[in-house]
Amino acid sequence: MGPGGTGTIAGMTQSMSEAPARDMATRAARVLLYSDNSTTRQDVRRAVGGRVGTQGVALEWTEVATPTVAVEEAKAGGYDLLVLDGEAGKFSGIGIARTVEDEMDGPPPILLLLARPQDEWLAAWSGAGRTLAYPADPFEFAQTVAEMLSADA
Repeated sequence: MGPGGTGTIAGMTQSMSEAPARDMATRAARVLLYSDNSTTRQDVRRAVGGRVGTQGVALEWTEVATPTVAVEEAKAGGYDLLVLDGEAGKFSGIGIARTVEDEMDGPPPILLLLARPQDEWLAAWSGAGRTLAYPADPFEFAQTVAEMLSADA
């Protein structure tokens, strides 16, 4: 776990969607992280850290490894940001982003991780708010997450 951050693996703890909604200044920002690769999930958490932004917003991570659980968790609500791996094997974050955009009213902002700049058009089609080249520079990663969280506040 990153310093100051908390995390769970979906399906192994009480559903985090039951947490009371509070202002982000007084609660951790809830981030859903999808990748079928545990190393990618670990790299993302290390790059971003447990707090972001000038206000030091704490992050509460929920990691998921399957597309079905990612969509279920996103639809359950309560997340401030979705970080999706566009390079995941059988069902990428691009498809999950599109599903969430199509099936949810007012979904949270979506950050899509891409390895190839040629996939930017797919990211635009998916409805993702932002993309980052993966692997990403940790400073750029943390700054992007902070910007997306502050824009949604």
